[in-house]
Amino acid sequence: MEFSTGFGWTRLPLLAAAFIFGSVLTASAQIIPPIAAAPDEDADAAETADVNDPDVLKGIEVDKLDWGQLAIDAGTLNEIIAAKKRAQAAANSGMNWSSNANANGSSAVKVKQSVFSFWDTRIGADMTVTSEPRTMSELLAQKASNGGSVPQSSGSAWAAATAPGAGSIWDKTAVEARVDPGAEQSKIGASLTKSVPLSNDYSLTLQNGYSVNQQGTTALPGVGGHITRNYETDQSAKVTITDTGTSITAGQTLSTTDDKWLRKFGAEQKLFDNVTVSGSVGETSQGAINKSLSAGFKKSW
Repeated sequence: MEFSTGFGWTRLPLLAAAFIFGSVLTASAQIIPPIAAAPDEDADAAETADVNDPDVLKGIEVDKLDWGQLAIDAGTLNEIIAAKKRAQAAANSGMNWSSNANANGSSAVKVKQSVFSFWDTRIGADMTVTSEPRTMSELLAQKASNGGSVPQSSGSAWAAATAPGAGSIWDKTAVEARVDPGAEQSKIGASLTKSVPLSNDYSLTLQNGYSVNQQGTTALPGVGGHITRNYETDQSAKVTITDTGTSITAGQTLSTTDDKWLRKFGAEQKLFDNVTVSGSVGETSQGAINKSLSAGFKKSW
């Protein structure tokens, strides 16, 4: 959650009025009494002060106030705004942690940190942390929720960067690399994105992705380890309707293990603030149809 403070242009008239009021008090030795006006019963009733009203100037010597502090030029104001932006950037560049409890008793821990903001480069790790059972009942509960085996801790490290595109060809380039030492898996991928406004209410987003997945096997006595690689590419087109909060996606994926295009169609609808429902239908390498329907809530602060 972010909070910001500042004078703002809407308060400048009040500051100017206060500055003039102080200048008059310090420059004048006498206060000329106002000219008496004809009595008005309605005005007297409205301006009559209540004896219970607090005295806001109690204990304050008005003629000794330093009104010069209100004389802030535009350059100083810009320096204050720039300093606040630098402080916000430094706070956002720190290490962020998040944790969620899993049904089998483990915890999903995520940590990420920004390296530098030029290409929005980030590094992090996704971990599954298990706790040691302290009693036999906890051990049996973990085995029951994990298919008869005790859950094991695991994790993967990743690095990601987002860079500009190449002029009118594409708008954004995203690169991500991930390594899972426990499973002996690694992946490096890149995606190119191009956004095209169709009208005031419709927009089209095209994306091409390319990735290489590497899987290794541990060498055993008499059996040497080997490494297999899988190359994958995916293409997608997404149409967004701004007024209704609806997006429709169509795409296809091709990998060296499947050796054929697998098509997928999906839609997402925004119900109200931060709540969406989405569904998809896609082909699988076995020939069956994969269907899914989900709802989500997302809130950032």
